[in-house]
Amino acid sequence: MSKTIKKIGVLTSGGDSPGMNAAIRSVVRTCAFHNIECVGIYRGYQGMIEGDFKELGPRSVNNIINKGGTFLKSARSAEFRTPEGRKKAYDNLVKEGVDALVVIGGDGSFTGGLMFNSEYNFPVIGIPGTIDNDIFGTSHTLGYDTALNTVVEVIDKIRDTASSHNRLFLIEVMGRDAGHIALNAGIGAGAEEILIPEEDLGLERLLDSLKKSKSTGKTSSIVVIAEGDKIGKNVFELKDYIESNFPEYDVRVSVLGHMQRGGAPSCFDRVLASRLGVKAVESLLEGKSNFMVGLLNDKISLTPLEQAIKGHTEIDRELLRVSDIMSI
Repeated sequence: MSKTIKKIGVLTSGGDSPGMNAAIRSVVRTCAFHNIECVGIYRGYQGMIEGDFKELGPRSVNNIINKGGTFLKSARSAEFRTPEGRKKAYDNLVKEGVDALVVIGGDGSFTGGLMFNSEYNFPVIGIPGTIDNDIFGTSHTLGYDTALNTVVEVIDKIRDTASSHNRLFLIEVMGRDAGHIALNAGIGAGAEEILIPEEDLGLERLLDSLKKSKSTGKTSSIVVIAEGDKIGKNVFELKDYIESNFPEYDVRVSVLGHMQRGGAPSCFDRVLASRLGVKAVESLLEGKSNFMVGLLNDKISLTPLEQAIKGHTEIDRELLRVSDIMSI
């Protein structure tokens, strides 16, 4: 890289996830450790366009490792999608003396960073923050482990009601394009059936499974459904279909929604965020750009941003087999 990096900007973009604050803290303190400045950019790319910057030092990030969400705030920015918007953002960074960027977010945030780099040759490193765990190049994204623990805890509580009233609960969890939360939380919470976008289970197979459960003496059932599952138009239509075929079942729906994105990050997410933040800053100082830092085989590694955006995460086939066996 032609010039020495003296000041790094950090922003969070896209949906929030537990662990983002811990990652910001790690970036800020790693900068301080290497005697370089750090600037927090509020409200993602929109804040970059508006020059919403604040100098951050080690004491600026006290007591945030345990907080969910992101204190730098997050916002979508239609303006950043335009060349004019990106030019404004670049001018603000130059004026502020920022030499490189750490972008914490998902594939949309990384796409913005990649585009910005290609136009202005501005060094960018990405940290994956999304509860869906759907980014290529890392086994875990920030917030995924916390979301799993939240979902399992809620399902455990719902099961108490299901078994007290002989009810069938359809529990919808986040995962528009990926079933990682549904599959792992479903196994962890002992769900009778798990519906995910990657596997078209089909209505008949679901009914057969429920029939089997009934015949083996189960008086209540939990079905975990990823929001992107294709089996019905929505979870409420699925409820109607099941009730029309199983009038003896009292079917209830719980949509967990945004509670999965909140809450204090788990220890795993706090440690992962700390590791990723250190690697992001040190990679920039080594002259690297256009990479995402991620976790592979428990080692922090670099994946080209383009690959992280375009690559597809695969559902674990062995876990699918395990869920089939466990639902007997």
